Amino acid sequence: MTPDTRLAIVGGGPVGLVTALIAADAGLDPVVIEPRATPIDKACGEGLMPGALRLVRELDLDPPGAPLRGIAYVQGAKRAEHLFAGEGGRGVERTVLHATIAARVAQQGIPVVAGRVDAVEQHDACVTLSGPGLEPLTAGYVVGADGLHSAVRELVGLTREPQRASRRRYGLRRHYALAPWSDLVEVRWTPDVEFYVTPLGPRSVGVALLGPRGVDFGTALAAEPELRALLSADARGESPDQTGSTRGAGPLLQRTSARTRGRVLLVGDASGYVDALTGEGLRLGFAQARAAVSAIIAGDPHGYEREWAALTRGFRGMTSGLVAAARSPLRTAIVPAAVLLPGVYGAIVERLAR
Repeated sequence: MTPDTRLAIVGGGPVGLVTALIAADAGLDPVVIEPRATPIDKACGEGLMPGALRLVRELDLDPPGAPLRGIAYVQGAKRAEHLFAGEGGRGVERTVLHATIAARVAQQGIPVVAGRVDAVEQHDACVTLSGPGLEPLTAGYVVGADGLHSAVRELVGLTREPQRASRRRYGLRRHYALAPWSDLVEVRWTPDVEFYVTPLGPRSVGVALLGPRGVDFGTALAAEPELRALLSADARGESPDQTGSTRGAGPLLQRTSARTRGRVLLVGDASGYVDALTGEGLRLGFAQARAAVSAIIAGDPHGYEREWAALTRGFRGMTSGLVAAARSPLRTAIVPAAVLLPGVYGAIVERLAR
């Protein structure tokens, strides 16, 4: 069977589209499959860490936003700050980032098919994809970049058992038409949730929170009075400066038994996700995209499995440890420890940011 394309990418979010750009630069003929219109919004911290910004610039992309000079952990009167060594990062609204990448994909003439994949059939030399709005498509390889709740991951049998409900964490995000009061990402710790406050532009601030299932944004904000005042929010957490709707996502932990099966490779959130606590999703997703394309060109998809493990090892270890501490009686000691041990805190931030 002669495939219709050498590479089909399921998922047209930022990681999927970056995979397409990298594949096109490598001489492949990628096709992207995505049922939703661009840009796609979702709940996320919207901070491009220095490593992610570097990878975006290597693709000659320069999405507008606000500079990020570092990370601050805040808990009441306690505050630990680390300024990035060298080039900083950038706060970019999710839809702005996605639209910027999508424009380059269109400029390069990479086809994006408005379909949904609900069947994956693997053969010796290709993979057949089919589903609503999609004529059966054969591809030499398939990259699943379809997010936290990846259909490709499920269809090829790479999803592990879910985390028990009591341990699952979820995310919410709001935007505010306010001038940023800091050029740092502020992670504000309360007894139950973490708030991520990210400058996104001259009059734009993003506030994301991570917490247990059913967490209410207004109730959580009541436990962070300084942030509530900065947002001009009332007792219910409502602010006249809020723009748009509240976005939600989760559960965040997604386990995979492997990242490859046959000619199918998983990248980004689809490949497995620990937690959004360290803001590394896009950097890792873009790096995985490069590794996946390299493995496909080499005809060695299993080589991607090894590279994926190497790319994510530090992130998985540090994030898992931090999440475990955040769920334990040690939670209230995280920010004080960062204040007392600035060198350790800074080294962790730098490791995750690059």
